Amino acid sequence: MAGLARSVAAAILLLSTTTFGFAANKVIIILDASGSMWAQIDGKPKLEIARESLRTVLQSVPADDEIGFMAYGHRTKGSCEDIELIVPPQAGSASAISAAADSMKFLGKTPLTAAVKQAAEALKYTEDKATVVLITDGLETCGGDPCALGKELKETGVDFTADVVGFGLTADEGKQIACLAENTGGKYIQASDEKALQQALVETVATPAPAPEPTPAPAPAPAPEPAKPEFNFMPSVVMAEGGDPITDGNAWEIYKAAADGSRGDQVMTEYGELKTNLEPGDYIVVGRDDEARSEQKIKIEAGQVYKPLFTLNGGTLVIHPHASQGSEISGEARVDFNYPGGSTTHYGDAKATVPAGEQKVTVQIGAGTATETVQLTAGQTVEKDVVVGVGHAVLNAYYTAGGDKADNSGIGFEIVKAKKKIDGSRESVEHSYGSDSKFWLPPDDYVAITTLDLTVSEQPFSIKAGDNQDIKVTLDAGVLAMSAPGAYSIEVFSSKKDIEGKRKSLGLSYGDSWQQTVPAGDYVVVRHMSAEGQEKEVPVTIKAGERSEVTVQ
Repeated sequence: MAGLARSVAAAILLLSTTTFGFAANKVIIILDASGSMWAQIDGKPKLEIARESLRTVLQSVPADDEIGFMAYGHRTKGSCEDIELIVPPQAGSASAISAAADSMKFLGKTPLTAAVKQAAEALKYTEDKATVVLITDGLETCGGDPCALGKELKETGVDFTADVVGFGLTADEGKQIACLAENTGGKYIQASDEKALQQALVETVATPAPAPEPTPAPAPAPAPEPAKPEFNFMPSVVMAEGGDPITDGNAWEIYKAAADGSRGDQVMTEYGELKTNLEPGDYIVVGRDDEARSEQKIKIEAGQVYKPLFTLNGGTLVIHPHASQGSEISGEARVDFNYPGGSTTHYGDAKATVPAGEQKVTVQIGAGTATETVQLTAGQTVEKDVVVGVGHAVLNAYYTAGGDKADNSGIGFEIVKAKKKIDGSRESVEHSYGSDSKFWLPPDDYVAITTLDLTVSEQPFSIKAGDNQDIKVTLDAGVLAMSAPGAYSIEVFSSKKDIEGKRKSLGLSYGDSWQQTVPAGDYVVVRHMSAEGQEKEVPVTIKAGERSEVTVQ
């Protein structure tokens, strides 16, 4: 990699000292700052190679050469007008150009034809000798014709030359922009890899432009043998293109790649920043942060270092659930996130990192729900309060009004809508068991159906959003304790017979003892000595709030 950076630097320096000319040259270097410059050559982003190469070259340019610096795609995504002459041609501009390149963003399109045209005009190419050096890793994306522009500038200019350096372009891609250099008498240098670049340099050195021989530069000192890297796999992950690397809360999953390209055996799962060594072979690597993830196939070769970049294309949703307007954040809320391609559930104050796109968020508190739709772009954090609009009710049952509380785990509460359906039934809303049963309910009229043993009681009530009600249900019941020594079963009947002379059975229990809560009234307790008969009965009266004990002998 260091050799490639030095080769790129040498290419630009060679153009500076041969094609450019000599004393008081005027040159504009154009740097491709499109988003594709984040791609890598031998594990290192092209933009880093370009910056290092510029810094090295500019240190060696003659002090009286007037060097300018232009870039495109560095300020706005998707714009073909994003071209800027950042440093006008002037002597001593090396530090200004280096600083501009180091601070530059890489995110836009590739209007290379328009940029070369603007640079030529800035150099007054129709009046003076002018040279433009274009460094690009991509082809024209804004409709320009670089070949036609080369002919036009050569025909209308006094002495115009365009030299082109291609980063990582294929041979076919290189042909599409090499014509810009060839039509102006300049050089096209293919920088697909170190070897190809060195061959291009040999051809350039062997055929320099006619001019007085420059003073040869001293031979560079041999590069020291690079130290063996400690790690060969050091990926990084960003939430959105051009974002800062994520090093906390993220995870890495690494799998062996199966023969068909699918995931094979899992190699490791790591969290945060990852630096590791992988054996040569094919892998599938997943970078993720919560529900946002990105997957790449990686081929590891011996002696190489890999620094792939994973872009999650995700954002973060922070949902604060409230039972009613102005209430505190609810810790009892369920928050369902439905994002493009999946869903996840959180509880209470909820935060989720999810793929960008349309998000459907549903907050449920008790029987109440509220749904919001949010548009989330990559890299964005959206924080939102969601109000469900429910009231709170705590239910307890009492044997009599103002009497003892029925503190029994067997007590059941069913909340139904007060309004009956056309068939006379009511819509069931919520269930709970035990004393101090809590319910969150949307505004409406309800009935609490309370059951305890053989007792059923109904209590109507209404709820408004923000209510906090304590509802007391009166059972109007007492406790009946029954004993029948040696009995097969015990059964309780209403005391009053129907028109057929039959009594309604309220309940039956097997064994010789039984205790039940029953509504106040008159009953008959029947002892069964066997399944076939041998009955004996005893009448009993139950008073609300009192305990009655009866023995059937």
